[in-house]
Amino acid sequence: MAMRRASAYSKMHVVPYTRGSKLKNRAYVKAIPPSKIVKFYMGDVAGYADGKYPYILTVITDHDVQIRQNAIEACRQFIHKKLGEGLKEQYYFHIIPFTHHIQRENKMLTGAGADRMQKGMQLSFGKTIAKAAILKKNGPLFLIALPNQKATSLARHTIKQIKSKLPCKTRILFEDLSRKPKSE
Repeated sequence: MAMRRASAYSKMHVVPYTRGSKLKNRAYVKAIPPSKIVKFYMGDVAGYADGKYPYILTVITDHDVQIRQNAIEACRQFIHKKLGEGLKEQYYFHIIPFTHHIQRENKMLTGAGADRMQKGMQLSFGKTIAKAAILKKNGPLFLIALPNQKATSLARHTIKQIKSKLPCKTRILFEDLSRKPKSE
């Protein structure tokens, strides 16, 4: 069966479920799925630490939401590819949330004779299927640091292209560190 729609999990009305029990025989969650997000920091990490990139774009959510790890990974791959092609590693890209919430599903059989093979809602805790990040309203999702205004327009265009991959509405916060006076 294919993955369920993001709308089945994207609402925030959920208690974070993060781990199984230390005692295996008492654990409801038998196995925690591995993280699908390969990297959290990309581009010129050392240059960002040195203050080389004065223009910062932060993608934030407009409401409380759960975002699955496969959606974050799809966005990461697309942004990293487009910025790498256009800016030749002259950028810094950071995924801010960590996927800590374990999602579960009580799979039901369909078809002829399925009513004699399944238990319905009895013991309906469900099996683990994925992990997700839980974000509050105005929670940061991605941070992109760039060297100039031309790179900023490329990054904004790339962010607009990934909006269809996310289960929520997002906004871009722009910060210009080159105009701020440096404190001594």
